Amino acid sequence: MLSVLRALNLRDALDTDLPFLISMWFEAAFWDPATRRPTIEQALAVPELAIYIDGWGRTGDGAVIATDDEPVGAAWYRLFAAEKPGYGFVDERTPELGIGVVAHRRREGIGAALLDALCERATSDGFEQISLAVSGGNNAIHLYERAGFVVVSPEGTGWKMVKALRGSSGDA
Repeated sequence: MLSVLRALNLRDALDTDLPFLISMWFEAAFWDPATRRPTIEQALAVPELAIYIDGWGRTGDGAVIATDDEPVGAAWYRLFAAEKPGYGFVDERTPELGIGVVAHRRREGIGAALLDALCERATSDGFEQISLAVSGGNNAIHLYERAGFVVVSPEGTGWKMVKALRGSSGDA
């Protein structure tokens, strides 16, 4: 894993990264190989899913990209309004995150590196905490627990998790 991460470059997403960000959003939404995957266009037609990517670049959006000769993963966060929340919604001051890694590069530590970089970005952007929703059966829950996320409530067949960010009030 060290040799993989040594070559990994993490950077803030650019406007030109939007197509890759959308593909990683799709990977995150349809992570379970046992679940039938629609096309990206079909997924974008589902309002509960599309809210995570529609109109990307608005205030409260942030993303980092992992590259290793080519893009291999992305992590992003977005603020939601109470009247149109995401699955991991806590409040209007807490962004919700997502992470996607290309299938052939999973289990190499890329997701953990992206998560750390995104939390650093959220901290520097002034957020006090960050949230996520994770489905039951998704092994990523262990990554989130190691990173300091705690379950705050069950959400259907998964969990809503929150992490206090460093510098927010000295706790994390």
